[in-house]
Amino acid sequence: MTKRPSGDVVVVGAGMVGAACALYAARAGLEVVLVDRGPVAGGTTGAGEGNLLVSDKEPGPELQLALLSGRLWSELAQELGAAVEYEPKGGLVVASTPEALTALTDLAAGQRAAGVTTVDVKAGQLPDLEPYLAPGLAGGVLYPQDAQVMPTLAAAHLVRASGARLETGRTVTRILRGADGAVRGVRTDRGDILAPAVVNAAGTWGAEVAALAGVGLPVLPRRGFVLVTEPLPRRVRHKVYAADYVADVASDSAALQTSPVVEGTAAGPVLIGASRERVGFDRSFSLPVVRALAAGATRLFPFLEHVRAMRTYLGFRPYMPDHLPAIGPDPRVPGLFHACGHEGAGIGLATGTGHLIARTLAGENPEPSLTPFRPDRFDHFSHPSRSHNTGHPDSSAEEAAP
Repeated sequence: MTKRPSGDVVVVGAGMVGAACALYAARAGLEVVLVDRGPVAGGTTGAGEGNLLVSDKEPGPELQLALLSGRLWSELAQELGAAVEYEPKGGLVVASTPEALTALTDLAAGQRAAGVTTVDVKAGQLPDLEPYLAPGLAGGVLYPQDAQVMPTLAAAHLVRASGARLETGRTVTRILRGADGAVRGVRTDRGDILAPAVVNAAGTWGAEVAALAGVGLPVLPRRGFVLVTEPLPRRVRHKVYAADYVADVASDSAALQTSPVVEGTAAGPVLIGASRERVGFDRSFSLPVVRALAAGATRLFPFLEHVRAMRTYLGFRPYMPDHLPAIGPDPRVPGLFHACGHEGAGIGLATGTGHLIARTLAGENPEPSLTPFRPDRFDHFSHPSRSHNTGHPDSSAEEAAP
């Protein structure tokens, strides 16, 4: 007896990207099953700051995806409103030296040519935008299109709005394929879910889900800490960060990198980042990293020296060697689609990713083109052992394949 399909598409991973894929696929008329071994937003999404940024992206395919995503987030904000704590507060990137300011304004000129709204800010104008900012900075650039959401709330509301059949606490153990090699669903620890298409939206564990279908995808974890202050009256109006943050995002180094990023939230606490390092899935607390974050933040906003830190948390960003996510159909396995490897930009890029995946699932030609994001562009890549420096990963939602 032939088993009947459970739906049109199975999305593996209920983080922000998976939620967006489910939403737009459902709105394209497809019946969606969303599966994750943990809860909604139980991994990288729940450890994020909720940034929706164009400011940190150089001209190219990722920036085009960010611009599309920003427009879609703005549309969703009209629908979901305060429920996801959407704040179109803008970003302010500051430079400490004339040389850094020149590099920043050159970058902004290229971004502006690609469709980003930028405003050059002279040193004397900085206090008008951020009254508590440290004196002596050389200037900056304002990015009005930068915004923020509360990521866990936003992911949950996208899932709810999708109407997808949600299967949490269910571990995918195999991508099912027919005699012709095409996808026919997934096997889980609680039975099979049949569908002619599977979307790998497993974030940091995207490589493991790809391997279940017999293909390689070089997604690696890049650890980052966030420092959270006590609730405060709104003193930081924008997302404010130092110009060297963009270079850190684009770096290939596995070593620790920190650059100050400071932003207020609707709930009151100030979020302080950012650190990046490739240490596998090592979850140990690092006092030197947290001290570096605090020192960088107080250099930008001296008043923070007298503010209490309430807690810290960490997450693992899904890093790809060329800093571009894998998005679209996998030509090696008919019916397999990927939507992972967004590193620290997954919250912001989720809507555009979900929209493009849905267009492709519906047999339409997506725009912008998915060619730069082809999942098979790393066919030469040999995936290193995940146990390096980490031991065997534990079974927490953040660290286990959905």
